[in-house]
Amino acid sequence: MASIFSKIVQGKIPSYKIAEDKNYYAFLDINPNSRGHTLVIPKKEVNKLFDLDKETYTGLMDFSYRVAKALEKTVPCERIGMSVIGLEVPHVHVHLIPINFMDDMRFTKKEQLTQEQFISLAESIATNFI
Repeated sequence: MASIFSKIVQGKIPSYKIAEDKNYYAFLDINPNSRGHTLVIPKKEVNKLFDLDKETYTGLMDFSYRVAKALEKTVPCERIGMSVIGLEVPHVHVHLIPINFMDDMRFTKKEQLTQEQFISLAESIATNFI
């Protein structure tokens, strides 16, 4: 059965897209730790990070790097944190989280955004994606 992320890639579930190419997709997390919290996924559905073939793994890290640079240009923060946990959805995903404090990475404090704020933010980040 397709994961929720595969359904997002297929357009069956809407998302706030940041960037996309033939192999990877980046979109805003709808339950963000902070403003700009983004998920980056390979379009190929694989459950565990280290089950990816080396080419897909390195491609995911390269794509994530480019998304992180766009986030840095868009969202004021000390740095972009990265986390790969993967227990919630059986599809490899990288969390890129604009952070100012360690607590911003703990997944306990959540930011609330309106649909309009999500749309505007996604468009702003996408503009800075190279």
